[in-house]
Amino acid sequence: MSGYMTDLQGVTAPHAGDGTSYSAGPVWSHRCRWEDLLIPVSVDAGRAGLDVSDGWTDRWTATWKYAGDDVTGPVRHLGHAPVADRRPMRGFTWRRDQRHRPGLESLLATGRLHGFESLEEDQLLVALDFAGDLVEVLSQPLCIRFRTREKWRRHTPDFLVVSRAGVWLVDVRPRPLIEPEDLESFAAAAEVALVCGWHYVVAAEWRPHVKSTLDAMYGRRRPLRDVLGVQPGLLAHAQKGLPFGELALTETYWPVARAHLLHLLWHRRVGVDLSQPLTDRSRVVLAGGAA
Repeated sequence: MSGYMTDLQGVTAPHAGDGTSYSAGPVWSHRCRWEDLLIPVSVDAGRAGLDVSDGWTDRWTATWKYAGDDVTGPVRHLGHAPVADRRPMRGFTWRRDQRHRPGLESLLATGRLHGFESLEEDQLLVALDFAGDLVEVLSQPLCIRFRTREKWRRHTPDFLVVSRAGVWLVDVRPRPLIEPEDLESFAAAAEVALVCGWHYVVAAEWRPHVKSTLDAMYGRRRPLRDVLGVQPGLLAHAQKGLPFGELALTETYWPVARAHLLHLLWHRRVGVDLSQPLTDRSRVVLAGGAA
C-alpha cells in the first residue's frame, strides 16, 4: 500500500507548460470525467500548416478496418460509419529489442482485452475504465490521409472512445516527446473529429497525483466479496467525511476495511480529491453527498 502513503501536498502547477491553463482545484473522484484528469494540450500551433481550403473534407480520407476489410472514404462521411465490428488498423507485436512497451489491458467496462503500444497508452485505458463512462474503445481505430501546404501525410490516432457522454478521438504522446510534426498530425485529427461531431484530445500529461491514486485503486477494482460485512459500515461512516485512515479504523477488521475502501473508491461509491496524494489523511466522502 505504499502507493498512497506519502504526505499531503498542494497543487503548484497552474499551467500546462504550453500556455494552456487548467484548474488546480479539487478533482473529486466520484464525479469527475476522465478528461478532467488530464492537463490540456493545445494543438493550435499545428493548424497553420494544414490545407483546409474549400472541399478539404472530400479530399482528406479516412481508412478503417470493417469486418476484416479496409474501407476508405472522405472524412465527411466518417462520422456516419458504424463503430461495431471495426478492428485495429494494425496488430500489436512483441519482440525483445523493441523500444516501446505494448500489451493488453483488461477493462471492466467492456469485459475485454484492449491493445496498447506503450505504458502511457495503458495509463489512458486505466483512466477510461475508471471515469470514462465507457461503452466501447478501439485501439488504432483509423488512418487519416490529410494534406498540408506542402504534401500529403498520414496519421493513425491511438484510440476511438465511445462513452455515454460522447465520442472521443484520442492521441497519446508524453509532452516532452511532442514535435512540431506531431502537432500538425494532432491538429489534423482534431479537424476530422470536429467534422464528425466528436471530441478530440491529446493525452500528454496527467494532473499531479492522478496516476499514483488510480494505481492504488486499480489493484482492488475486481469483484470483492465482503465476507466480513465491512462495506455497509464504511459507507455509513463516509457520510461524516472522515479521513481514509480514520474511516478504516471504524471497522474491527480495519486491514480488510482498507482494501474495501479502495474497492469502493474505484467503483465511485465514495470519493477522494484526486488533486492530492491518497494518504491516511485524505478526506473520503460518500458519492452523492456534498464534497
